[in-house]
Amino acid sequence: MGAERDETGSGADAAEPPARPTKRARAKSAALWGLVGGFAFLVVAQGFLLVAGGLPVGYGGLIGLAAAIAVASAGIAYAAEHRLRAKRVKRRT
Repeated sequence: MGAERDETGSGADAAEPPARPTKRARAKSAALWGLVGGFAFLVVAQGFLLVAGGLPVGYGGLIGLAAAIAVASAGIAYAAEHRLRAKRVKRRT
C-alpha cells in the first residue's frame, strides 16, 4: 500500500527537525508556564496554611509573591525553551 509510517505518523522524513516555533507560540507557552508556577506557589502556600496555621504575610502578600513567581517562571520558560530546543536539535545531528 503506501509508505509505512512510524508511530508518530510522519513517514520516512522523520529525521528532519521540527519547524521552529513562532515568537507568539513561545510567548503563549511561557505565559502558561508562568500561570502554572504562580498557581503552584499558591497551592503550596495554602497547604502550609492548612498544616502549620500561619504565614508571615497576608493574602495580599501571597498574591504579590505568586505574581512575582509567575513573571519569573514565565521569563525563565521563555529563555529556556529556545536554549533547550537548540541543544536538542544539535544532539540529533
